[in-house]
Amino acid sequence: MDSNLNSPERRLIDLRIEHGDLDAMIDRASENPLDELLLRRLKKRRLGLRDEIIRIERIVTPDEPA
Repeated sequence: MDSNLNSPERRLIDLRIEHGDLDAMIDRASENPLDELLLRRLKKRRLGLRDEIIRIERIVTPDEPA
């Protein structure tokens, strides 16, 4: 059971959830841009999550042979 919690597939699910949460936070922060630094940090974190998601997706789904 522990191996399922640390699997790349599970990590991918967690990252996608966090990415979605950040999207919502950024949308709310954009409506009232009082804290530009916070908004930039959220966007930077979201970008890092997207990169990590892409990296894990490549591990989980290997390229098809040509």
